[in-house]
Amino acid sequence: MSEVRTRFAPSPTGFMHVGNLRTALYAWLLARSEGGKFILRIEDTDQARYVENAVEVIYATLKSAGLDHDEGPDKDGGYGPYIQSERKNLYREYAEKLVASGHAYYCFCDKCDEESGEEIHEASSLCPCAAMDAGTAAAEVASGRAHVIRQRIDRTQTSSFSDAVFGDIQIENKVLDDQILIKQDNMPTYNFANVIDDHLMHITHVVRGSEYLSSTPKYNLLYQAFGWEVPTYVHLPLIMGRDAEGNVSKLSKRHGSVSFENLVKEGYLPEAIVNYIALLGWSPKSDREIFTLDELAAAFKISGLNKSPAVFDYDKLRWMNSEYIKALSPERFADLARPFAGSAGTLPDEKWELIAKLLHGRTEIFSEIPEKIAFLSELPEYQVELFTHKKSKSDPENTRTDLPVLREVLSGISEWNAENISAALSEFAAAREVKAGRPMWQVRIAVSGCAVTPGGPGEIMEILGKEESLRRIDLALVKLNG
Repeated sequence: MSEVRTRFAPSPTGFMHVGNLRTALYAWLLARSEGGKFILRIEDTDQARYVENAVEVIYATLKSAGLDHDEGPDKDGGYGPYIQSERKNLYREYAEKLVASGHAYYCFCDKCDEESGEEIHEASSLCPCAAMDAGTAAAEVASGRAHVIRQRIDRTQTSSFSDAVFGDIQIENKVLDDQILIKQDNMPTYNFANVIDDHLMHITHVVRGSEYLSSTPKYNLLYQAFGWEVPTYVHLPLIMGRDAEGNVSKLSKRHGSVSFENLVKEGYLPEAIVNYIALLGWSPKSDREIFTLDELAAAFKISGLNKSPAVFDYDKLRWMNSEYIKALSPERFADLARPFAGSAGTLPDEKWELIAKLLHGRTEIFSEIPEKIAFLSELPEYQVELFTHKKSKSDPENTRTDLPVLREVLSGISEWNAENISAALSEFAAAREVKAGRPMWQVRIAVSGCAVTPGGPGEIMEILGKEESLRRIDLALVKLNG
């Protein structure tokens, strides 16, 4: 068997959609699982949609995701250039060969949407240029008349092909159109350049979305016209999104962040995103869900790919991210969380380490950190009813009585740390023969103004410091007695 060679061929038109990243991931996994090569190719034939710095985004995304390539614009493997605009003259040569063999023709029609690929002719109707005498058409081209080159498709035939995921497929050629191969600016269309480049770069497996299934016969007809071997096709199921009402449709921005870059900005770890995306359409044939990239490569098999659309579940991604966060070392968590922490991240290292310790086991995504610790910077407004807690038997009335005594007890602590603070609260409860939860709740509400906090009152007050903690208790007493 020849060496497996896969490719990822993104267009530099903006951010990296999770669907694009999944295509890259599966192509990478297939190559790595077979000991083959993974090639990066930049498909910039659509210059009108080119976005500045988009190529840099592609490189940064692949690096962050851990998807190293063996060949590409920055790693010549002998089949370059790996940027399509740098191969411009090559495509014309191959298109002319198709014209000469009768598998393509010059089209001089005035209107055609070359950039979108939309054809002006219905698939069922023939372009009048298809019937033009070859000599006449060649003379028109020689005179400088504007034209495109179209693929000539025999609509009386039926095309058959086999896909590694979807099996054997038949499509009647009458539904196909004579697609444009070379545009008026002499640039190839995406569909044509792919075929030429995949052949010349010896790509053995073409991994792409199932939306290209219906176009595959047109690619195969080009391979056949040149007498080239057709690669193995691996079409991937769609990725769907679910809205608030439970409706499922193709994943888009209305469902949430759909780019790798934005998910990372929201506080998802790249490793968690890649792990989750790997399971969107592929099953490891076990109940296991957490994999390193190397473990994914070892387990990956094409037979594990599904035909059915996969639904992007943000709750599941959030859970998976929390598992990756829990597995971080305390030091690594503190470093990664700090940029998300706002003003708290600018505190001295010893203070930030205490905050990070509280957050580590209580964080699912980093972007939720500011909300979790906002009370440390500023005591929020709250109502005295918050002192009510049935389980610990706390309420505003007994808090009004307990809190002055608790303040006095706390003010007497000489070494201000979580351990000593918690011990003082427990001793108070024992002396009053009440549940320890009662003073814990009363003091926690007084110093945080929140019903839910990362950590208990001892940990919170150690971070706040003695002076600030007592100041907040005094404010609570004013509120209770007001």
